[in-house]
Amino acid sequence: MTKDKLYFDDLGVSIELSTFRPGDGICEQHAILHVEPRGQLFMGQYERILQAEQQLLAMPQMNGYQTIFKRYFLSDSTNQQPLIEVNHETMNSEQCCSVSCIQQAPLDGSKIAAWLYIVHDMDVVNHDGLVIASHNGYRHLWKMGMHEHKGDSAWQTESLLIDYEETLQRYGATLADNCIRTWFYVRDVDTQYAGMVKARRENFMEQGLTQDTHYITSTGIGGLPADTRVLVQLGTYALIGFEPQQQRYLYAKTHLNSTYEYGVTFERGTVMEYGDRSHVYISGTASINNKGEVVHVGDIVKQTQRMWENVEALLTEAGTTMDDIAQIIVYLRDAADYATVKAMFEQRFPTTPFVITLAPVCRPTWLIEMECVALRERQNPDYRNF
Repeated sequence: MTKDKLYFDDLGVSIELSTFRPGDGICEQHAILHVEPRGQLFMGQYERILQAEQQLLAMPQMNGYQTIFKRYFLSDSTNQQPLIEVNHETMNSEQCCSVSCIQQAPLDGSKIAAWLYIVHDMDVVNHDGLVIASHNGYRHLWKMGMHEHKGDSAWQTESLLIDYEETLQRYGATLADNCIRTWFYVRDVDTQYAGMVKARRENFMEQGLTQDTHYITSTGIGGLPADTRVLVQLGTYALIGFEPQQQRYLYAKTHLNSTYEYGVTFERGTVMEYGDRSHVYISGTASINNKGEVVHVGDIVKQTQRMWENVEALLTEAGTTMDDIAQIIVYLRDAADYATVKAMFEQRFPTTPFVITLAPVCRPTWLIEMECVALRERQNPDYRNF
């Protein structure tokens, strides 16, 4: 994997880009885009982000590449997301891109940051908001921004999961067999998270997902959807066309306990093995020990170090390292910790794309959480290439 930093001086946009190109296989890229505020309102910053993406994809070496997934981190989703949606309706380039918007303010002083997933030479279509990228017998399904505006957080979670399960059924897939990754964004996470957890657990049991089978790698984090009535917003990634033995789950029991022991239902991480590579998806991970206890309460430096230790243990179990991380999202409870955490990440991950946002973690005493994706080249003759 190569990691580069690009800067478009005229736009005031920097791009941190990881590129994974195993032999002659499909190339994958993860990009984090940061924009300098330059005293502009939201639309000015947003338009510069878009122009930077367009200039990136217009580079000669990017011929045949396309963005299939995009997440915007916004400072004010209620006012900003409608502007993005109007813009996307008029842009043909966005028709085959799954777009996720959530209020988790970038802590660099800007109003917007973006995470892009870019691939080369895949067949991509959009079916009413479900983006399907196909290649070599695999179908990758991205569906973002799902929400309901009635009921409490438990009711909304149950409704979202039922709707998503019905969507998967239309493609011959199920939540238990095909869903690889979920994101649950919860408004006022300190009070609404419990309802989401309860409804997810009950729904999972109905779908055959229990502590004796498996759960799904996930991030459950504070985030504000654009509609102020929405308490829970769901984003998902699923895969069709793989053999069950290609997928395994990560536990790192020397460092972490099983999540069901403290009442939640997600996997710490998931590995998907292909013939030419492995994908490792690490759930939102914080400063926790193998008894389910918060470690280093009140100390942002030590919590960050323990969080890294936990992530590294999961990656080691996956047969990967911290150097294989392609992108990182960092969630902070307290904006005043930004400078400290930014300096730590720049030292530990000097070339890895990352973004730091304001997003309270699901326990009030957790000051920081991170999630990431890692990629590693493999030679697995029993499986088809990606």
